[in-house]
Amino acid sequence: MRIAIYARFSSTMQSEASIEDQTRLCLEQVERLGGSVAGTFSDMALSGASMHRPGLESLMKQAERGAFEMVLTEALDRLSRDQADVATLFKRLNFYGVRIVTLSEGEINELHVGLKGTMNQLFLKDLANKTRRGLRGRVETGRSGGGKSYGYDVVRRLGDDGEMVTGERTINDREAQIIRKIFREFSEGHSPEAIARKLNTDQVPGPRGRMWRDTAIRGHRARGTGILNNELYIGRMIWNRLRYIKDPSTGKRVSRQNPESEWVITDVPELRIVDDALWAAVKRRQGEIDNSPRVQGIKKSRFWERRRKTHLLTGLLHCGCCGGGFAAVGRDYVACSSARKLHTCEQTKSFKRGVLEAAVLDLLKDRLMQPDAVAEFVTAFTKEANGQRNAQEADRQHVQKDRDTLAEKLDGLYDAVANGLRTDGLLQRLEQMEADLRTLDEVLEAPAPPPVRLHPNLSEHYRSKVRALSETLSDPEVRTAALDIIRGLIERVIVTVDADGQVLLELHGAITAMIEAAQPGVLNGVDHCSVKVVAGGDVGQARTNKKIALSV
Repeated sequence: MRIAIYARFSSTMQSEASIEDQTRLCLEQVERLGGSVAGTFSDMALSGASMHRPGLESLMKQAERGAFEMVLTEALDRLSRDQADVATLFKRLNFYGVRIVTLSEGEINELHVGLKGTMNQLFLKDLANKTRRGLRGRVETGRSGGGKSYGYDVVRRLGDDGEMVTGERTINDREAQIIRKIFREFSEGHSPEAIARKLNTDQVPGPRGRMWRDTAIRGHRARGTGILNNELYIGRMIWNRLRYIKDPSTGKRVSRQNPESEWVITDVPELRIVDDALWAAVKRRQGEIDNSPRVQGIKKSRFWERRRKTHLLTGLLHCGCCGGGFAAVGRDYVACSSARKLHTCEQTKSFKRGVLEAAVLDLLKDRLMQPDAVAEFVTAFTKEANGQRNAQEADRQHVQKDRDTLAEKLDGLYDAVANGLRTDGLLQRLEQMEADLRTLDEVLEAPAPPPVRLHPNLSEHYRSKVRALSETLSDPEVRTAALDIIRGLIERVIVTVDADGQVLLELHGAITAMIEAAQPGVLNGVDHCSVKVVAGGDVGQARTNKKIALSV
């Protein structure tokens, strides 16, 4: 039986050895079960209340591909503490034919999902309440409730009781000077974008050592975010202004503003950086901007209520000059974000989104799976995949040998018992050996994996699928589903402008996704090796072969 191991610890205060300990215990159990390890997945310092964990997501992808029949973990709460997420994981794994077994609870069934999921959910709620009580008590004594604001350093010292004191802050003089400079320049009429550009030109490190962005300076007035809205700079600490809840559809945390009556406000004059006159000047200018006809018109449009349209290349475009991502500039154009926002990249040209999408679709249809390159890839990939199959078959033969040896020993013990042999522990020994024999039989009863046979016309199958998907993009009823499939074929698109002003595209495709699109199910049970496919061409001339490579 192929078994996947999953381990997780949630707090950065815990040791990474926690993962090693969980994995070691699971490996011992795999050996007792007579199974083989199909993969080890782990997430370090990530909460069990979130489903968006790299290790867990990778495990679920492999489960969907049929890479194993069992998931083994220390306890059910290692997979998730959220009741709804536990139920979702159980249903999905059950659909894939994968059992969940834990060292604490044994094999998981619907009863475990209901009871343990409820207990874990109550644990999370109780933990959150206790944490909030502790933070509130800390804030009311003038200490930080968490997080580190730009302009301050964390104080590390031991208290009188010998324990580490938490929540104390002290002013960072160098950063405080930058804060006062930002306030002065904004009050004098400079925009947050211009201030950020000048700080980056002067090579002043931003928050967390990154480059400055105008949004870090501007922030949101009502929510108290951003340099210009942080009341800690006038010696006023506000806690519980925002609360965070998880969006059930995405698993991401989103903020909600609490009523002002629920805020906890504490005066901390020793942490003041900006004087009242400068703070008031900034607030006056913010008020003037908010009351301007342009801003009022934008607010009346309530643009935030309109759902953004999903585009084919969102998040997939990268600048060939600096490697940064692309962002929208206007309604129909995109450009390098570092060039437009940070002014740290020389590739300032904007590109019409529709033209890039059309060029990428042409590359997907006509360039990524060219017959000659695909034929070479099919040979290499088939050899690699079938090498994995041969290794699995060798493991199967080893299991068969162990089974035959165990059966022979059992026959000898049966003969000894028939001849009157009686010793202490003999019955227990027989029962254990019989259980081991049943486990080995279960492994051998599973069908042997068939050899991988990629279709000889794989490239044509792929092209026809992508062509059909491209045509559905104009149909609003199926556009979203088609977009998701096509985006799954793309790893990234690199956009470069050469010395002659020619726009070049380099498209990196997810080859395993392409094979699944052309020949569904052929990769089930195959551990995907490092494979990529790259194609390139000029915008407007995507059919011209500039770069294409297939490698295993």
